[in-house]
Amino acid sequence: MAKLTQQIAILERIDQLIRLKSTGKPKQLAERLGVSEATVFRMIEIMKEMNAPICYDLTRQSYIYTKMTSFKCGFYVEELDSMTERNLSGGCGFVNMKQLLNF
Repeated sequence: MAKLTQQIAILERIDQLIRLKSTGKPKQLAERLGVSEATVFRMIEIMKEMNAPICYDLTRQSYIYTKMTSFKCGFYVEELDSMTERNLSGGCGFVNMKQLLNF
């Protein structure tokens, strides 16, 4: 579990540096993160597989996002509006539950 947490932290840090357009070259990014250059390439590939629009900008010498994007990894609590709450079934429709309770 600690390895997964560490990988998530690296992804979040890469995301932050990409937003700042200050990752530097892959070797510099690896040194900044305290990982190998291969790990940097692997993490960038993982982000691309997750549909992150990333490319390397030779002019800026930094990875950049080619489109506005957001990256969130974790659990976030949010209020549900009444329509969304009503549509949640948890595997069993509310009408079916009422019928079962009246059985």
